[in-house]
Amino acid sequence: MKKLSALFLFLSILSISFAQPAIKTGAEQTEKYLQLLKDKRVAIMANQTSIIGSSHLVDSLSKLGVTIVKVFGPEHGFRGNASAGVQVADESDPVTGIPVISLYGKKNKPSKDDMADVDILIYDLQDVGVRFYTNINALARLMEACAENGKEMLLLDRPNPNGYLIDGPVLDMKYKSGIGMFPIPMAHGLTVGEFALMANGEGWLKDKLKCKITIIPVANYNHDMPYTLPVKPSPNLNTQQAILLYPSTCMFEGVYLNHGRGTYFPFTVLGSPELKGLYSFSYTPTGIKGMAETPLFMDQVCYGIDLRNYDVNQLRKTRQINLQWIMELYKAHPHKEKFFDSRLSNQMGTIEKLIGSGEFRQQIIDGKSEKEIRASWEPGLSQYKEMRKKYLLYP
Repeated sequence: MKKLSALFLFLSILSISFAQPAIKTGAEQTEKYLQLLKDKRVAIMANQTSIIGSSHLVDSLSKLGVTIVKVFGPEHGFRGNASAGVQVADESDPVTGIPVISLYGKKNKPSKDDMADVDILIYDLQDVGVRFYTNINALARLMEACAENGKEMLLLDRPNPNGYLIDGPVLDMKYKSGIGMFPIPMAHGLTVGEFALMANGEGWLKDKLKCKITIIPVANYNHDMPYTLPVKPSPNLNTQQAILLYPSTCMFEGVYLNHGRGTYFPFTVLGSPELKGLYSFSYTPTGIKGMAETPLFMDQVCYGIDLRNYDVNQLRKTRQINLQWIMELYKAHPHKEKFFDSRLSNQMGTIEKLIGSGEFRQQIIDGKSEKEIRASWEPGLSQYKEMRKKYLLYP
């Protein structure tokens, strides 16, 4: 028995010694960047995900003596409490009194005056790894503002919770919009640090400007690692299940179906009142302040698919966006002429802007197989994967 106990202890120690070191975000590695901020006037692009441990980055750096002259706020606001798509006003941060300039209101990019009293701009926003999540658009505009005004950027990198996934058509720039600005696939497989290197390297900034940028990489991270976000990245991505389903279910923004907006489980349910009798699962969207105040099919019972307990490891195994749900629901829908009508859905945009392709709508209507649809994404997707390798910070 003593020998078994000793063996168990030895194996326990051995397993601990070989355990994967904990992931450390760029923000948490203050020893690597505090010196870069010494005696400088600092602006920060931040929201509720910009944390060091349990403390907000702005609060932490203020306590460490960093001179923060202003904060720039993205979609959903600096403290993350504005509804999707709702314009956000300038304010003073109630916690620190620092001026907060909204870049999701009257303007989406800092002006020359905004940058005049800034020496260095910190970018620290959690991304979720898809083209239509607007944080990378905000990053590119900030890089342009820094380049135009001769300022440098410090980017504190964070893991991509969908980092394993590179899939979908590369955006046809004919469909460039506020939910798709760059020729990357729906799920791009980059951290924001890697995206910044790509935007600089591929000449995607306005007038092919180059931003002087220092990146603090995530420690002990690779793209295949599962990563659970400590803070919800936006009001409607409020669970890890929603975040992992988002690359597959956000395409329902472009069709005449509710995808959980107006519930406390957005992006994990899909339905419509018109599917009554075809599906047994049902739910009722309502107006929820700070999440979705006038959702599609508000106060109507929707019938459809419940993905709250779907095994998201299936997505990791296939390393693909799930196309079966949209194919199934189009086939089941009794009023097919309504399905892709963005005037009825009144959501984020047309299916073309979300998917990034002019073919997808007709492919679904024509009943094309998943294999045929995926074949149409080539050779663009393979070319992107090859180009991406030049900018990787992580294996």
